[in-house]
Amino acid sequence: MNKLSASAKVYLIIVFIVLYAPIFYLIFYSFNSGGSMNHFESFTLEHYQAVFEDSRLLVILINTVIVALLSALLSTIIGTLGAIGIVTVKDLKMRNTLLSLNNVLIVSPDVIIGASFLILFTMIGIKLGFSSVLLAHVAFSVPIVVLMVLPKLLEMNTSLIDAALDLGATKKDVMMRVILPYIQPGIFAGFFLALTYSLDDFAVTFFVTGNGFSTLSVEIYSMARTGISLTINAISGLVFFVTVLVVIGYYFITRRASKRTEGQQ
Repeated sequence: MNKLSASAKVYLIIVFIVLYAPIFYLIFYSFNSGGSMNHFESFTLEHYQAVFEDSRLLVILINTVIVALLSALLSTIIGTLGAIGIVTVKDLKMRNTLLSLNNVLIVSPDVIIGASFLILFTMIGIKLGFSSVLLAHVAFSVPIVVLMVLPKLLEMNTSLIDAALDLGATKKDVMMRVILPYIQPGIFAGFFLALTYSLDDFAVTFFVTGNGFSTLSVEIYSMARTGISLTINAISGLVFFVTVLVVIGYYFITRRASKRTEGQQ
């Protein structure tokens, strides 16, 4: 058993090294005063300074954050209501059908989703830009939120709802004071996952973004095509740092919500 445990630890260490080594290699050279990733000359912050001095990059960064926050918020609201709606469906066959339709959007290739949205927006006359990117991000984030919220709803004891109704609570009271507090960890998980998906997405955004509007992922791709620049490393390092902060924030918030739920029980 100890040998198996030791081998499992070694395996996990190797997996994490393979996953994180390229990221740390990229971030390491973002502090290189040289112009390439072949040789580290000396420590410098000039590439990060260049990022913050580039007003265009800052606007793109703000665009990315705004789209991510708005899409995460909207998709969390829609996805939470959708998950509640799916659970309330009594017909098991219909419920499984709805879940299958929800899962199809998750497993569908991003290229197909992006091309579909491009055709749709062109047909109905939506100008490509902020609105098209936001709508696309909300659309592919909603199924993720549904999958995060659904398990908490399924494990919830329906007697809590019955007891609240017997005590004179309205449907609104049941929703606000019973259901939502109980599924709060799932809601937070869905929100942060939707946020990271939006920050990270390239394929769908590449199709639906227009002239005069761009996100960080599309901009990094455009910069990389023109040649290797350590400014790309600096931007990627900042994005990675922000992502780590989001994950840490999610961990503490969900831990606090779980303790609160356990205390209420």
